[in-house]
Parts: sequence; C-alpha cells; structure tokens
Amino acid sequence: MNHRTRTGSGRELTFSDRELRDLAIAWLTLSVAFALLYVKVHLGESPSEFVVMVVLSLVTVGVAFLLHEIAHKVVAIEHGQIAEFRADYQMLFLALMGALVGFLFAAPGAVYHRGRVTQRENGLIALAGPVTNLLLALLFLPLMVFPSYLGMIGQMGVGINVVLAAFNMIPFGPLDGKSVLEWHKGVFALVFVPSVLLAAFIIFYVGLF
Repeated sequence: MNHRTRTGSGRELTFSDRELRDLAIAWLTLSVAFALLYVKVHLGESPSEFVVMVVLSLVTVGVAFLLHEIAHKVVAIEHGQIAEFRADYQMLFLALMGALVGFLFAAPGAVYHRGRVTQRENGLIALAGPVTNLLLALLFLPLMVFPSYLGMIGQMGVGINVVLAAFNMIPFGPLDGKSVLEWHKGVFALVFVPSVLLAAFIIFYVGLF
C-alpha cells in the first residue's frame, strides 16, 4: 500500500508500507541509542532517567533524522525522481551496541533515488538534508531559554541538528557534502563552514555531547 500526499509544487509524495516501517524503526532505534549514550555519559544509569531521555530523543534526535531524510525525498521527487528511504539494519544494530559502550556512530539508512538527474539537481537533493537540520536548529533555539525539560529539548534539538548537518556535509563517500561540493564549491562552503564551526562550539565549548 502507498500513502500519498502532495508536495508544494503539486507532485505526488508517496510512502510505501515498507518505507514507513523503515523510517519508524530507524527513528525509534536512533532515539534509544542516543538515550543510552546520553544517560551513560551524563546522568548515570537510572531506568527512570533512561525513559525520560528516550522521550526527549524521540522529539529531538528522531525528528532531526526523520525530517533530514524526508527533505531528501521531497526534493528528489520535485526533480522527477523516484525516491524511497531504506533502513540499514546492520548499522542500526551497531548504533545500539556502540551506545552501550559509550560511542555512537549513526548511519541508519538513506533515501535512494533514481531517474535522470543533473549534477545541480543531485547537489540540491543532497543539500536538502543538512539545510533542513540547520533550520530545525533555529526552531529549537528559543526553547533553550526555558527551564527543565523544555530547555533540555531546546539544547538537544539545537545540538543534534547542528552536528548532523556538519557531519553530513563532510565531502566524503556517500555523505551529502560530496555531491554538494561536486555541484557548487561556493554553496558547499556557505553551508559546510558555519556548520562545522557551530558543531565544534557545541561539542568542545558547550560540552553537549
């Protein structure tokens, strides 16, 4: 079964049952993995703290991942591609195992698209994910001024989205940055440089991760 909606230009955006299942499993697995890591590093190993962190991760880490992948899909479809997300279950398992020992490397899957595409269009499809994460970081930013869990959601939302944008803009292998760099060096620098600087600030100065 396909679940259908419309993009801004009126093109049909469809999600198969398998794709929705893969997105849901990757969303939940990444959120649990991040919660395991965060509780282990920052809070101790209380079961109640872990449950709270899973919920917080679902609306920060999970949303960052989900909208990153959907952005790739939407832009691919806008350019006439057939596009669908596929989870990488081996990498999801490794993410969980890594989190248990204090290290998280998340490569949950990817949106695969096919059809005739120019280098510019391929670059725009790749760019959509990291730019979406930077926009999400801006949306989470105002929440940081609030106390308690709302402020924590803001802090986590800003941090994970900036780090995810920077990581995916690395111009290497299957990461988005390689396609963006091959298309337009100026656009690549405009997104990559501030993303990396912000991520470095969050990791080494704020100490969020």
